[in-house]
Amino acid sequence: MSEPKFWEDPESAKKTIAESNALKSWTDPADRLAERIDDVTELLPEAYGINDPSLIKELLQEIELIEKDMEELELKRMLSGELDNKNCYLSINAGAGGTESCDWALMLSRMYQRWAAKRKWEVEVIDCEDGDVAGIKSITLKFKGNYAFGYAKAEKGVHRLVRISPFDSNAKRHTSFASVDVSPEIDDDIEIEILPDDIRVDTYRSSGAGGQHVNKTDSAVRITHLPTGIVVASQSQRSQLQNKETCFKMLRSKLYELEVEARESKLKTLGGEKKEIAWGSQIRNYVFQPYTLVKDTRTKYEVGNIQAVMDGDLDGFVNAYLKEFGQL
Repeated sequence: MSEPKFWEDPESAKKTIAESNALKSWTDPADRLAERIDDVTELLPEAYGINDPSLIKELLQEIELIEKDMEELELKRMLSGELDNKNCYLSINAGAGGTESCDWALMLSRMYQRWAAKRKWEVEVIDCEDGDVAGIKSITLKFKGNYAFGYAKAEKGVHRLVRISPFDSNAKRHTSFASVDVSPEIDDDIEIEILPDDIRVDTYRSSGAGGQHVNKTDSAVRITHLPTGIVVASQSQRSQLQNKETCFKMLRSKLYELEVEARESKLKTLGGEKKEIAWGSQIRNYVFQPYTLVKDTRTKYEVGNIQAVMDGDLDGFVNAYLKEFGQL
Protein backbone atom coordinates (compact mmCIF):
# COMPACT_ATOMS: atom_id res chain seq x y z
CA MET A 1 0.00 0.00 0.00
CA SER A 2 3.00 2.27 0.38
CA GLU A 3 3.93 1.93 -3.29
CA PRO A 4 3.37 5.08 -5.44
CA LYS A 5 1.26 3.15 -7.98
CA PHE A 6 -1.08 1.72 -5.34
CA TRP A 7 -3.91 4.22 -6.01
CA GLU A 8 -3.71 4.04 -9.81
CA ASP A 9 -6.40 1.37 -9.68
CA PRO A 10 -8.91 2.67 -7.06
CA GLU A 11 -11.09 -0.46 -7.08
CA SER A 12 -8.12 -2.77 -6.58
CA ALA A 13 -6.80 -0.46 -3.86
CA LYS A 14 -10.14 -0.55 -2.00
CA LYS A 15 -10.18 -4.36 -2.09
CA THR A 16 -6.61 -4.53 -0.79
CA ILE A 17 -7.44 -2.14 2.04
CA ALA A 18 -10.54 -4.17 2.89
CA GLU A 19 -8.47 -7.37 3.00
CA SER A 20 -5.89 -5.64 5.17
CA ASN A 21 -8.55 -4.38 7.56
CA ALA A 22 -10.05 -7.87 7.76
CA LEU A 23 -6.67 -9.31 8.75
CA LYS A 24 -6.10 -6.54 11.29
CA SER A 25 -9.48 -7.30 12.85
CA TRP A 26 -7.94 -10.66 13.81
CA THR A 27 -4.33 -9.78 14.56
CA ASP A 28 -4.82 -6.53 16.49
CA PRO A 29 -7.18 -7.97 19.15
CA ALA A 30 -4.98 -11.08 19.50
CA ASP A 31 -1.86 -8.93 20.00
CA ARG A 32 -3.61 -6.75 22.57
CA LEU A 33 -4.83 -9.83 24.46
CA ALA A 34 -1.31 -11.26 24.52
CA GLU A 35 0.03 -8.00 25.98
CA ARG A 36 -2.69 -7.88 28.64
CA ILE A 37 -2.05 -11.51 29.62
CA ASP A 38 1.68 -10.79 29.95
CA ASP A 39 0.95 -7.75 32.14
CA VAL A 40 -1.35 -9.68 34.49
CA THR A 41 1.05 -12.63 34.64
CA GLU A 42 3.84 -10.27 35.69
CA LEU A 43 1.90 -8.10 38.13
CA LEU A 44 -0.33 -10.61 39.95
CA PRO A 45 2.48 -12.40 41.87
CA GLU A 46 3.88 -9.01 42.89
CA ALA A 47 0.46 -7.84 44.09
CA TYR A 48 0.11 -10.92 46.30
CA GLY A 49 3.73 -10.54 47.43
CA ILE A 50 3.18 -7.02 48.77
CA ASN A 51 -0.39 -7.91 49.86
CA ASP A 52 -2.07 -5.06 48.00
CA PRO A 53 -5.85 -5.87 48.08
CA SER A 54 -6.87 -3.04 45.72
CA LEU A 55 -4.31 -4.06 43.08
CA ILE A 56 -5.25 -7.74 43.45
CA LYS A 57 -8.93 -6.86 42.94
CA GLU A 58 -8.11 -4.77 39.87
CA LEU A 59 -6.02 -7.56 38.33
CA LEU A 60 -8.70 -10.19 38.99
CA GLN A 61 -11.24 -7.94 37.27
CA GLU A 62 -8.84 -7.63 34.34
CA ILE A 63 -8.60 -11.43 34.16
CA GLU A 64 -12.41 -11.63 33.88
CA LEU A 65 -12.34 -9.06 31.05
CA ILE A 66 -9.57 -10.97 29.28
CA GLU A 67 -11.62 -14.19 29.49
CA LYS A 68 -14.62 -12.37 28.02
CA ASP A 69 -12.57 -10.88 25.17
CA MET A 70 -10.99 -14.27 24.48
CA GLU A 71 -14.46 -15.80 24.20
CA GLU A 72 -15.43 -13.06 21.71
CA LEU A 73 -12.32 -13.80 19.66
CA GLU A 74 -13.09 -17.51 19.77
CA LEU A 75 -16.60 -16.83 18.50
CA LYS A 76 -15.16 -14.73 15.72
CA ARG A 77 -12.83 -17.60 14.81
CA MET A 78 -15.94 -19.60 14.01
CA LEU A 79 -16.80 -17.07 11.31
CA SER A 80 -14.42 -18.72 8.89
CA GLY A 81 -16.95 -19.59 6.19
CA GLU A 82 -16.37 -18.47 2.63
CA LEU A 83 -19.09 -15.81 2.90
CA ASP A 84 -19.01 -14.89 6.59
CA ASN A 85 -17.01 -11.67 6.14
CA LYS A 86 -19.44 -10.26 3.56
CA ASN A 87 -22.05 -7.55 3.91
CA CYS A 88 -25.54 -9.01 3.69
CA TYR A 89 -29.21 -8.56 2.84
CA LEU A 90 -31.79 -9.44 5.49
CA SER A 91 -35.39 -9.88 4.30
CA ILE A 92 -38.48 -10.22 6.47
CA ASN A 93 -41.80 -11.52 5.17
CA ALA A 94 -45.04 -11.55 7.13
CA GLY A 95 -46.70 -14.94 7.38
CA ALA A 96 -50.36 -15.86 7.38
CA GLY A 97 -52.42 -13.81 9.79
CA GLY A 98 -53.03 -10.52 8.06
CA THR A 99 -52.54 -7.41 10.18
CA GLU A 100 -51.11 -9.36 13.14
CA SER A 101 -48.29 -10.82 11.06
CA CYS A 102 -47.63 -7.51 9.28
CA ASP A 103 -47.23 -5.80 12.64
CA TRP A 104 -44.90 -8.59 13.77
CA ALA A 105 -42.78 -8.13 10.63
CA LEU A 106 -42.46 -4.42 11.46
CA MET A 107 -41.44 -5.24 15.04
CA LEU A 108 -38.74 -7.60 13.76
CA SER A 109 -37.53 -4.95 11.33
CA ARG A 110 -37.05 -2.48 14.16
CA MET A 111 -35.33 -5.14 16.26
CA TYR A 112 -32.79 -5.94 13.56
CA GLN A 113 -32.09 -2.31 12.75
CA ARG A 114 -31.41 -1.64 16.45
CA TRP A 115 -29.18 -4.73 16.59
CA ALA A 116 -27.23 -3.51 13.56
CA ALA A 117 -26.84 -0.08 15.17
CA LYS A 118 -25.40 -1.72 18.31
CA ARG A 119 -22.85 -3.47 16.09
CA LYS A 120 -22.11 -0.15 14.32
CA TRP A 121 -23.20 -1.48 10.93
CA GLU A 122 -24.60 0.73 8.19
CA VAL A 123 -28.24 -0.02 7.40
CA GLU A 124 -30.04 0.64 4.12
CA VAL A 125 -33.68 -0.12 3.32
CA ILE A 126 -33.66 -1.74 -0.13
CA ASP A 127 -37.35 -2.53 -0.44
CA CYS A 128 -40.45 -2.25 1.75
CA GLU A 129 -44.10 -3.13 1.18
CA ASP A 130 -46.60 -1.71 3.67
CA GLY A 131 -49.35 -3.79 5.21
CA ASP A 132 -52.97 -3.09 4.25
CA VAL A 133 -53.90 -1.85 7.75
CA ALA A 134 -50.69 -1.68 9.77
CA GLY A 135 -47.12 -2.94 9.76
CA ILE A 136 -45.33 -4.24 6.68
CA LYS A 137 -45.82 -7.21 4.40
CA SER A 138 -42.11 -7.41 3.61
CA ILE A 139 -38.86 -5.51 3.90
CA THR A 140 -35.28 -6.01 2.71
CA LEU A 141 -32.45 -4.41 4.67
CA LYS A 142 -28.80 -4.22 3.70
CA PHE A 143 -26.26 -4.50 6.52
CA LYS A 144 -22.78 -3.20 5.82
CA GLY A 145 -20.15 -3.99 8.43
CA ASN A 146 -17.56 -6.47 9.67
CA TYR A 147 -18.77 -10.07 9.31
CA ALA A 148 -22.36 -8.95 8.81
CA PHE A 149 -23.40 -12.15 7.05
CA GLY A 150 -21.48 -14.37 9.48
CA TYR A 151 -23.48 -13.01 12.41
CA ALA A 152 -26.82 -12.33 10.71
CA LYS A 153 -27.12 -15.82 9.17
CA ALA A 154 -28.02 -17.07 12.66
CA GLU A 155 -31.38 -15.31 12.27
CA LYS A 156 -32.45 -17.16 9.15
CA GLY A 157 -35.74 -18.99 9.67
CA VAL A 158 -39.29 -18.56 10.97
CA HIS A 159 -39.92 -16.37 14.03
CA ARG A 160 -43.08 -16.93 16.10
CA LEU A 161 -44.82 -14.31 18.25
CA VAL A 162 -47.38 -14.97 21.02
CA ARG A 163 -49.13 -11.95 22.58
CA ILE A 164 -52.44 -10.28 23.40
CA SER A 165 -53.35 -8.61 20.13
CA PRO A 166 -53.63 -4.79 20.17
CA PHE A 167 -55.91 -5.18 17.13
CA ASP A 168 -58.40 -7.50 18.87
CA SER A 169 -61.14 -5.71 20.84
CA ASN A 170 -61.70 -8.92 22.82
CA ALA A 171 -58.04 -8.91 23.97
CA LYS A 172 -57.47 -12.48 22.87
CA ARG A 173 -54.07 -14.06 22.60
CA HIS A 174 -52.77 -14.40 19.03
CA THR A 175 -49.91 -16.27 17.39
CA SER A 176 -48.12 -14.65 14.45
CA PHE A 177 -45.32 -15.78 12.17
CA ALA A 178 -42.73 -14.04 10.02
CA SER A 179 -39.85 -15.49 8.04
CA VAL A 180 -36.34 -14.06 7.93
CA ASP A 181 -33.96 -14.71 5.06
CA VAL A 182 -30.31 -13.65 5.00
CA SER A 183 -27.98 -13.69 2.00
CA PRO A 184 -24.45 -12.34 1.52
CA GLU A 185 -23.49 -9.50 -0.78
CA ILE A 186 -20.96 -11.01 -3.17
CA ASP A 187 -18.17 -9.23 -5.00
CA ASP A 188 -18.68 -8.08 -8.57
CA ASP A 189 -15.78 -10.26 -9.76
CA ILE A 190 -17.68 -13.46 -8.87
CA GLU A 191 -19.42 -14.67 -12.01
CA ILE A 192 -22.91 -16.12 -11.73
CA GLU A 193 -24.71 -16.91 -14.97
CA ILE A 194 -28.33 -15.72 -15.11
CA LEU A 195 -30.11 -16.67 -18.33
CA PRO A 196 -32.69 -14.20 -19.70
CA ASP A 197 -35.24 -17.01 -20.10
CA ASP A 198 -34.85 -17.91 -16.41
CA ILE A 199 -36.11 -14.61 -15.05
CA ARG A 200 -39.28 -12.50 -15.03
CA VAL A 201 -38.93 -8.76 -14.50
CA ASP A 202 -41.86 -6.76 -13.13
CA THR A 203 -41.98 -3.01 -12.52
CA TYR A 204 -44.31 -1.22 -10.13
CA ARG A 205 -44.73 2.05 -8.27
CA SER A 206 -42.60 2.60 -5.18
CA SER A 207 -44.45 2.69 -1.86
CA GLY A 208 -43.73 2.92 1.83
CA ALA A 209 -41.94 5.49 3.94
CA GLY A 210 -39.72 8.00 2.22
CA GLY A 211 -41.80 11.10 1.53
CA GLN A 212 -40.38 13.20 -1.26
CA HIS A 213 -37.49 10.76 -1.71
CA VAL A 214 -39.80 8.00 -2.95
CA ASN A 215 -40.13 7.99 -6.72
CA LYS A 216 -43.83 7.95 -7.60
CA THR A 217 -43.27 6.54 -11.12
CA ASP A 218 -43.04 2.82 -11.90
CA SER A 219 -39.37 2.75 -10.89
CA ALA A 220 -39.50 -0.17 -8.44
CA VAL A 221 -38.36 -3.51 -9.82
CA ARG A 222 -39.08 -7.12 -8.87
CA ILE A 223 -37.19 -10.03 -10.43
CA THR A 224 -38.28 -13.66 -10.13
CA HIS A 225 -35.78 -16.43 -10.85
CA LEU A 226 -38.04 -19.10 -12.30
CA PRO A 227 -35.87 -22.24 -11.76
CA THR A 228 -35.40 -21.59 -8.02
CA GLY A 229 -38.42 -19.43 -7.21
CA ILE A 230 -36.16 -16.75 -5.69
CA VAL A 231 -37.78 -13.29 -5.71
CA VAL A 232 -35.87 -10.05 -5.16
CA ALA A 233 -37.16 -6.46 -5.24
CA SER A 234 -35.76 -2.96 -4.95
CA GLN A 235 -37.33 0.49 -4.72
CA SER A 236 -34.56 2.33 -2.86
CA GLN A 237 -32.99 3.85 -5.98
CA ARG A 238 -34.36 6.77 -7.96
CA SER A 239 -34.42 5.12 -11.38
CA GLN A 240 -35.78 1.85 -12.71
CA LEU A 241 -32.34 1.00 -14.13
CA GLN A 242 -30.64 1.44 -10.76
CA ASN A 243 -33.27 -0.67 -9.00
CA LYS A 244 -32.86 -3.34 -11.66
CA GLU A 245 -29.10 -3.40 -11.07
CA THR A 246 -29.69 -3.74 -7.32
CA CYS A 247 -32.09 -6.64 -7.93
CA PHE A 248 -29.59 -8.45 -10.13
CA LYS A 249 -26.91 -7.99 -7.47
CA MET A 250 -29.18 -9.50 -4.81
CA LEU A 251 -30.19 -12.35 -7.12
CA ARG A 252 -26.56 -13.16 -7.92
CA SER A 253 -25.82 -13.15 -4.20
CA LYS A 254 -28.65 -15.57 -3.42
CA LEU A 255 -27.69 -17.92 -6.27
CA TYR A 256 -24.04 -17.91 -5.20
CA GLU A 257 -25.09 -18.63 -1.62
CA LEU A 258 -27.02 -21.68 -2.85
CA GLU A 259 -23.83 -22.97 -4.52
CA VAL A 260 -21.77 -22.44 -1.36
CA GLU A 261 -24.44 -24.05 0.86
CA ALA A 262 -24.52 -27.07 -1.46
CA ARG A 263 -20.75 -27.47 -1.14
CA GLU A 264 -20.80 -27.02 2.64
CA SER A 265 -23.71 -29.44 2.97
CA LYS A 266 -21.71 -32.06 1.10
CA LEU A 267 -18.72 -31.50 3.39
CA LYS A 268 -20.93 -31.78 6.48
CA THR A 269 -22.39 -35.03 5.17
CA LEU A 270 -18.92 -36.44 4.58
CA GLY A 271 -17.66 -35.21 7.97
CA GLY A 272 -20.72 -36.15 9.96
CA GLU A 273 -22.95 -33.24 10.93
CA LYS A 274 -24.06 -32.89 14.54
CA LYS A 275 -27.53 -31.63 13.78
CA GLU A 276 -29.61 -30.88 10.73
CA ILE A 277 -30.49 -27.20 10.31
CA ALA A 278 -33.76 -26.62 8.43
CA TRP A 279 -33.74 -22.95 7.48
CA GLY A 280 -37.43 -22.84 6.75
CA SER A 281 -38.43 -24.13 10.18
CA GLN A 282 -39.40 -22.20 13.29
CA ILE A 283 -36.20 -21.13 15.03
CA ARG A 284 -37.40 -18.86 17.85
CA ASN A 285 -40.45 -18.13 19.99
CA TYR A 286 -41.20 -14.67 21.39
CA VAL A 287 -43.83 -14.85 24.15
CA PHE A 288 -45.29 -11.57 25.49
CA GLN A 289 -48.24 -13.09 27.40
CA PRO A 290 -49.07 -14.78 29.77
CA TYR A 291 -45.34 -14.58 30.64
CA THR A 292 -42.33 -13.03 28.92
CA LEU A 293 -39.78 -15.32 27.29
CA VAL A 294 -37.69 -15.50 24.12
CA LYS A 295 -36.39 -19.01 23.41
CA ASP A 296 -34.37 -20.34 20.49
CA THR A 297 -35.57 -23.78 19.46
CA ARG A 298 -32.20 -24.79 17.99
CA THR A 299 -29.83 -23.93 20.84
CA LYS A 300 -32.37 -23.76 23.72
CA TYR A 301 -30.86 -20.38 24.66
CA GLU A 302 -33.52 -18.22 26.33
CA VAL A 303 -33.99 -14.88 28.08
CA GLY A 304 -36.90 -13.41 30.03
CA ASN A 305 -36.26 -9.74 29.22
CA ILE A 306 -38.19 -9.62 25.96
CA GLN A 307 -38.03 -5.81 25.74
CA ALA A 308 -34.23 -5.91 25.67
CA VAL A 309 -34.39 -8.42 22.81
CA MET A 310 -36.81 -6.25 20.84
CA ASP A 311 -34.41 -3.35 21.43
CA GLY A 312 -31.71 -5.28 19.56
CA ASP A 313 -30.04 -7.33 22.29
CA LEU A 314 -29.52 -10.40 20.08
CA ASP A 315 -25.87 -11.24 20.62
CA GLY A 316 -26.66 -13.95 23.19
CA PHE A 317 -28.78 -15.83 20.64
CA VAL A 318 -26.26 -15.32 17.85
CA ASN A 319 -23.31 -16.40 19.99
CA ALA A 320 -25.16 -19.52 21.15
CA TYR A 321 -25.84 -20.39 17.51
CA LEU A 322 -22.20 -19.88 16.50
CA LYS A 323 -20.96 -22.02 19.39
CA GLU A 324 -23.20 -24.91 18.34
CA PHE A 325 -23.23 -24.62 14.56
CA GLY A 326 -20.33 -22.32 13.69
CA GLN A 327 -17.93 -25.11 12.68
CA LEU A 328 -18.15 -28.15 10.46
